Amino acid sequence: MSNDKAVSTHYLHGNLLKAIQDSLSKLDKTIDSVTIEDLAPVDEFHIGGRIATENILGQLKFSERDHILDVGCGLGGASRYVANKYNNRVTGIDLTGEYIETGKALSSWVKLDDRVTLQQGSALAMPFQDATFDGGIMMHVGMNIAEKARLFEEVFRVLRPGSFFGIYDVMRIKEGELSYPVPWAAEQSTSSLSTPDQYKQALSNAGFNVHNESNRRDFALEFFKQLRAKTEANGGPPPLGLHTLMKESTAIKIKNMIDNIVANFIAPVEMVAVKAR
Repeated sequence: MSNDKAVSTHYLHGNLLKAIQDSLSKLDKTIDSVTIEDLAPVDEFHIGGRIATENILGQLKFSERDHILDVGCGLGGASRYVANKYNNRVTGIDLTGEYIETGKALSSWVKLDDRVTLQQGSALAMPFQDATFDGGIMMHVGMNIAEKARLFEEVFRVLRPGSFFGIYDVMRIKEGELSYPVPWAAEQSTSSLSTPDQYKQALSNAGFNVHNESNRRDFALEFFKQLRAKTEANGGPPPLGLHTLMKESTAIKIKNMIDNIVANFIAPVEMVAVKAR
């Protein structure tokens, strides 16, 4: 099985749109009444969810005239948030066809399909012309892509000069044996973690200037602490959340990821890069 196929299969749910709709009905929400805030617990599949999205976006100088690229967009949650808050046009690309089809439906539900375009494809060979986009984001994607040099060369190609590119990925901090499964991989063979220095080198080699870097380990641990407390206080998880995506494997994947972060083997890291003019 090719790595692309293995990665896409890892994220396959099988009946995701119905699962989301069924969960929304338990919240007394319908297709006609759902908002992007209602969808945030499930469609921003990265550590810290909406809070993390807002934090990285706050470091990027996007204007409402900009056309933004969302690399590895998943269900398009961050794309919809950008389009809704900043009035941008956003194009997302992701390997997993089910995520793209589900994301298109969600965009239609919240009436953002005129500003959000989602399509299935590889970030290593994007079907876009050179210098198409005015900025880009990539959130919890690089862990599944071994070819970081090719990835950032491709992102560089499709961004216009002067574009900001925000990254929020789980990165390797120190050596050590990781516990699997984790949310992005069932086993080592589909996990492609790199260090912050490797990211910066690949970005620099592609032509980017890296302006900011922030290790978000403490934020991640506090986020999971609060999430656990809230879940216990409510007697279980809410109707809609990341367990809707990961199903019965959710608990072990989250536990292993937290254990790996506690051991400082990995951490979510933000980087802001700029394509030189």
